Amino acid sequence: MLSYESIKPYLFKFQPETAHHIAECVLRLPNICQIPFNFFLESHFINDASLKQEIFGRTFYNPVGLGAGFDKNATMIRGMQILGFGFTEIGTVTPKPQAGNPKPRMFRHVEEQSIQNAMGFNNDGAYKVIKRLKQRTPFTTPIGINIGKNKTTPEKEALNDYTHLIKAFDGLGDYFVINISSPNTPGLRDLQNEAFITNLFTQAKKLTQMPILLKIAPDMEIQDAVNLTKMAVAAGADGIIATNTTIDYSLVKHPKSIGGLSGAVLKEKSFKIFDAIANELYGKTVLISVGGIDSAEEAYKRIRAGASLVQILSGLIFHGPDMIMNINKELIQLLKADGFDNITQAVGADRKQ
Repeated sequence: MLSYESIKPYLFKFQPETAHHIAECVLRLPNICQIPFNFFLESHFINDASLKQEIFGRTFYNPVGLGAGFDKNATMIRGMQILGFGFTEIGTVTPKPQAGNPKPRMFRHVEEQSIQNAMGFNNDGAYKVIKRLKQRTPFTTPIGINIGKNKTTPEKEALNDYTHLIKAFDGLGDYFVINISSPNTPGLRDLQNEAFITNLFTQAKKLTQMPILLKIAPDMEIQDAVNLTKMAVAAGADGIIATNTTIDYSLVKHPKSIGGLSGAVLKEKSFKIFDAIANELYGKTVLISVGGIDSAEEAYKRIRAGASLVQILSGLIFHGPDMIMNINKELIQLLKADGFDNITQAVGADRKQ
């Protein structure tokens, strides 16, 4: 059997977005017929009692999920489970379809094992994504729905886009994520302010019983991020996801002038802001960590710092389809080494000392 390391040099000859489309074509196949993939599912989806958690009233069989941005249009949900992900976050979805920013808009920084993307919420729009979700239900692993405003929607009307999406997707997933932290939609990060967040969550909580989480950027001042997330939780947020991509281009040797960086270079910045937020909010809300997680050791570090769940995105591109399986297997060993019977005992362990 060919290893990912032997295939990767050929895959990397394609433009990053083209390579993504190739991967999507493969990962859509289980929607047509899953039987040929069952062997991979049995070997890669780790279902061990020590990793199982009940969150948002749903069973998470393992804590490693797919971060938003890879399966924008809910075309690969079954494929993600076959890769071993314990949950999938689709999107970002906007009310109307949009093509996103001009190409090229995705770039590899191979030496730094990082991706720079300026996609711009390219997606099929709410109507088509809703149709796909209805065709795929019931889901065997939890599904998050990441939502954002259309590029053409003025900032003063942004609230309408979010409330429209919450009403449209209500009951079709297990949680919502409010995305106001992508750097690729002009003015979006300006919505990371107390007035908008308070108004949004006040309105949103009237529209759905589904949990609603806030995803924040890593480029805020630490105290500003802590204050904003505390205020969001007070306004009704059911959890915090930290963090989105960064616009700190000093992290790579040859940056482009657009988009946000994810992958290994985001690791330190992402953890720093997550750690500060967890210091204030651990035990008060659900915390999910994403950004630069590429090993069981890094995932476990975030879990011990207070993350109930972690998400992977760019690491999959550089480490291949065995990555999730390997992380989960090694997490089991790390739990055993620390004398934990279940991952819930490890969540926030470093905060309890």
